Amino acid sequence: MKTLFARPLLAAVLAVTLVGGPISPAFGQEAPQNPQAAPPKPAAPVVPISLGSAKFNFSRAPKPFPNLINPYRPIKIEEPGLTNSPRIDQLIHDGKLELSLQDAVELALENSMDIVVQRYNPWFADTGILKARAGGFGGVTPGAVYGGSTANNPLLNYDPVITTTLSYDDRNVPVNNPLTSGTGTGVSALVPLTLHTATYNTQYSQGFQTGTTFFTAWDNTRSSSSSRANLFNPSVQSSIFVGFQQQLLNGFGRAVNTRNIRIAKNNRKIADWAFTQQAITTTTNTITAYWELVFARENVKVQQQAATVAEKLYNDNKKQLEIGTMAPLDVTRAESELATDRQNLIVAQTIQLQNQQILKNAISKNPLAPNFVNVEVIPTDLPQRPEAIEAPSFEEAVKEAFGKRPELQEGALNLQNGEIDIKATRNALLPTATLTAQYGTVGLAGNQARFTSATVAGAPVVDANGNPVPGFFLPATQLTPNGTAQAGFGDAMSSAFHNNFPDYQVSLNVQIPIRNRSAQADNQRSILTQRQIEAQLQQLKNAALLDVRNTYIALEQDRARVEAAAKARELQQQTFDAEQKKYQLGASTVYLVIQTQRDLIQAQGTELRALADLVEAKANYERAVGRTLEVNRVSIADAKSGEVERETLIPGTLHGQVVGTEKLSFNSGQR
Repeated sequence: MKTLFARPLLAAVLAVTLVGGPISPAFGQEAPQNPQAAPPKPAAPVVPISLGSAKFNFSRAPKPFPNLINPYRPIKIEEPGLTNSPRIDQLIHDGKLELSLQDAVELALENSMDIVVQRYNPWFADTGILKARAGGFGGVTPGAVYGGSTANNPLLNYDPVITTTLSYDDRNVPVNNPLTSGTGTGVSALVPLTLHTATYNTQYSQGFQTGTTFFTAWDNTRSSSSSRANLFNPSVQSSIFVGFQQQLLNGFGRAVNTRNIRIAKNNRKIADWAFTQQAITTTTNTITAYWELVFARENVKVQQQAATVAEKLYNDNKKQLEIGTMAPLDVTRAESELATDRQNLIVAQTIQLQNQQILKNAISKNPLAPNFVNVEVIPTDLPQRPEAIEAPSFEEAVKEAFGKRPELQEGALNLQNGEIDIKATRNALLPTATLTAQYGTVGLAGNQARFTSATVAGAPVVDANGNPVPGFFLPATQLTPNGTAQAGFGDAMSSAFHNNFPDYQVSLNVQIPIRNRSAQADNQRSILTQRQIEAQLQQLKNAALLDVRNTYIALEQDRARVEAAAKARELQQQTFDAEQKKYQLGASTVYLVIQTQRDLIQAQGTELRALADLVEAKANYERAVGRTLEVNRVSIADAKSGEVERETLIPGTLHGQVVGTEKLSFNSGQR
């Protein structure tokens, strides 16, 4: 009698326990079968997440006014911030970080070290523009094929250059012939010639983008010597020269001489697109890490529930074995099931810890910060079936991707740089012909000794035999010093300005390289590089097309998976409810009830995985078509001075227009 009443009583208790523990669908919410677009909400003010690539502009040098020494001093650049942003502390409460998906994206963009490192590349490109504007070589930017033109055209310095020379020379020169050097009459010993020379020269030169170089010079020399042969002693010579050089063949014209500037500006746009690519990658990876953590946490709950059910079954079977109503094999089977479920729970808990660490690394600069290392991350958003975001057709999706994907925009800009280099190397095939014209004027002045002249009797007149004739002498002029006429720098400059001694010069210098193999090699290499870039761009288009196709299909399939998983979970719920009713009527067993509950738990896990895969597929589709930053309200640049970014926040945009891509032939269709 005891056995007859024990089993029905135990079954009744289990049934009440099972009925009392309702099984909720995945994520505790019922997803609609056919998602409908939500009714439009009033537009809220858009607050962009700016990544600050325009925080500094290194394409401009320090202004020389009013502080004239600014161009000769290094600028100050702040050190990179390597500590977590304050917003992390604001979200931590009681050792837990409650995080929405939007919070996770924003924290990742604030703290990602990939973003911190990549942000420097647009600034490097700025310095390339600055150097190219001075006439130099801009330098390579990540993602750019050209750091500057490979053409061997004459390089001009577009920054004005003032050259000043101050020189003082005092020397004693041994004179081999003092009579001709004016140091005295013939003597048997060496006579030194003492020279004093002071030079004050100033020259200004500047190159222009037309291939012209302008120069002017103002030279002044003061010299004195011990020689009596000089007219002025000391003397001052001043000269003014103005001239220009013009390249007539190789290096002629703005198109050639602005080649490096245009390449550097394109490289700045390429750096922006490369930075955009990093921002897209960081955002997509963060979204994926967030949903993986959500799934891992919910999966732990599912596995805990499965372990609880298995433990209940095992304990019940043991009790039935004790009272003799169950075979030992059934107890062993229940114990094996419990061990398996506990193992699955341990694996699920391990994956949760791993996914939590992945997300913590994504949203922090220093995951080991004392206030962060032991914090538990609790996602507050649960995945829901998103509205249909796919383009109306696959062709439309590909067209959108071709217009937005950063690597394709980089390829189009590299094509532009290739065209610039081809034209420059074509010009470099020409001989070098330089026309030089110069005008100058020279002034000379100095101290000059004054003399009073008088006619005196000179040498005596001689007869035919060479004897002096008494009383007859040849007349001679006698010079008597009578002071010094003073003249100096002002007189020399007056003479120069009055054009007393003009100097005109015109020259043409032509260099013709025989065979011209070096220039031919440069031109051929530039054409080959351009052809390679065209092939690479088509390769990128094909990869983008495949990426869009795969993500497009994955999104549709995952949406169907969610619907199927939800339907399976609903049917399993109905099966469980029916099995409970049968059990209450005595037509089923505890084992079958618990088995149907286990199947329901498994169906919940399947729906959970399908939902997580769906929202991740949505993020991947947005990445494939280039929408990621637009959807997440991210802008790579701050507002420029006097300009405010508007609601269109596609990376690298301003006022709804993509900066730097207006003239890209790539955007108008496939090549």
